[in-house]
Amino acid sequence: MALYEINRLILTPPHTIRTSMPNTHNSSEPHSLKARIDPKMLGILVCPKTRGPLTYDKATNELISKKAKLAYPIRDGVPILLESAAKTLD
Repeated sequence: MALYEINRLILTPPHTIRTSMPNTHNSSEPHSLKARIDPKMLGILVCPKTRGPLTYDKATNELISKKAKLAYPIRDGVPILLESAAKTLD
């Protein structure tokens, strides 16, 4: 995947990304300010501490590293993959 495409997936507002997935957004609901993580992007991102996989927690809008027991925040659609910004999970 080219760097341009990765940047586009990270920085593009979620309601403007065109995918082949069916549109499940209910038009009567207001747009959520929480960004959605593209599945392709989630497959590329790894925990900076363990280099292990990350999972997306929709409820908290965070990327979770189960191995490191850390939750990385997503701010304005951009994952903040810094250990100093992550919160520790129990």
